[in-house]
Amino acid sequence: MFSKEEAYRIKKDFWTSYGSYMKLQMNAEGLPINWINYKTDIKGIFFRTDVERKFAEVSIEISHPDSSIRLMIFEQFEEYENVLKSYLGEEWIWTKEDYDEEGKNISTIKIRLDNISIFRETDWPEIISFLKSKMINLDEFWCDHKDSFEIFKNL
Repeated sequence: MFSKEEAYRIKKDFWTSYGSYMKLQMNAEGLPINWINYKTDIKGIFFRTDVERKFAEVSIEISHPDSSIRLMIFEQFEEYENVLKSYLGEEWIWTKEDYDEEGKNISTIKIRLDNISIFRETDWPEIISFLKSKMINLDEFWCDHKDSFEIFKNL
């Protein structure tokens, strides 16, 4: 078990390593991008990465404050399900009614890598590879299809 300070330091070191590694990777349009805080520029649509004690996860989080708009955005992603799968190369888990850490209602599309830990530095290469491939594929999809979500930009 790690103290709070040790856990904080390990997590900070991981995210610093991941950020440094990904800084070299341009987005699908050849532009520099902040992979850790990926900006979709659409209110309520986020590409999230999360690494914990037992898993790593990449997700599309739809958390628009208006639940009817949140569901419309999720349905728009459903319209692109086969296209998205062609970019991702695998099935992700689609959850129309999910909850974030604070109990707020969200929708998610995600994939998880189990049996790894941010606290085992030997797992870091596998975690970074997992996060990198998923985020690059999401970015390629987003660069090619974000115009289809522009209708939600100012809602």
